[in-house]
Amino acid sequence: MHYDQEGFIEAADGTRLFFGLSGQGPRTLILNDGVGCDGFVWRYLLPRLSQQYRLVHWHYRAHGRSGPSIDPDRLGIEDLARDLHRLFEHLQLPRVGLLGHSMGTQVALEFYRQFPSAVDSLVLICGSFGRITETFHGSKALAHLLPTLLEGARALPWAARALWARLPSNLALKLAQTSGEIDPERFRQEDFARYWEHASLMEPRVFLRMLELAGKHDAADLLPHIDVPSLVLAGEHDTFTPMNLAEHMAATIPAASFEVIEGASHAAPIEQPDRIAQAIEAFLTRTAHGGGHFRTGRGAPEATESQSGSRPDEAM
Repeated sequence: MHYDQEGFIEAADGTRLFFGLSGQGPRTLILNDGVGCDGFVWRYLLPRLSQQYRLVHWHYRAHGRSGPSIDPDRLGIEDLARDLHRLFEHLQLPRVGLLGHSMGTQVALEFYRQFPSAVDSLVLICGSFGRITETFHGSKALAHLLPTLLEGARALPWAARALWARLPSNLALKLAQTSGEIDPERFRQEDFARYWEHASLMEPRVFLRMLELAGKHDAADLLPHIDVPSLVLAGEHDTFTPMNLAEHMAATIPAASFEVIEGASHAAPIEQPDRIAQAIEAFLTRTAHGGGHFRTGRGAPEATESQSGSRPDEAM
């Protein structure tokens, strides 16, 4: 990822956190990743949105250019939300819009729970309001399996690390395509390679523990009390956070809009960046004018002036 400015701050426990700033504009948007990600999902959206907005992207503790968590117990969604507030205060930001993909949806919701006056809007992409390990592929199998995987990674860290790091990206891509995790026609191998390059470098115990804690986080009680404009985007073929969860979330948040990205998987921002960007731009334009509640469902969003429909060629 390329940014206009880069920097580091310290979390409350001293963990070093990385952030990057891009663009200028009347509104500030903070980009929140999924677990195991360091920004690959924003690769095509960041250059486009930064033409109109000021963007802040950061790396979670133990992710990307941020340091390992000094306090190994601070890996939950609540901890990440507090880290984000630390960054919010450091940059002396006004009220911000929060964009979250996958687990980033939970981080955005938890940040709103803890610091509602800091948020002016929510854009929740291919995510859920909580307990994500109980809904993976529509079952609780992952939730039941995680403790065993985590116990094994703790007992034999060298073996877990060897298995994790040595899985070739092309094989991981084939597994993801076969299982339906990504759209094989739209998700390019080079994009997956960028994701896997970072994910394979993570400590397996940390990844599994964060996933386990995300599976225990639940913001269902918060949804009816959210009083900022919100946009919920769902991938039609998302198997990690199935579409019905996003639809329920949008129906429960009072000022929420809901759109389905047809043909998209959990990686919709990589597969269909123009469609996602159009939806976000239309939503932000509408909320800037005092609106914010519109339900377009399937199909194209309301008309909005946009840039070129092609993917940027430059690497980020």
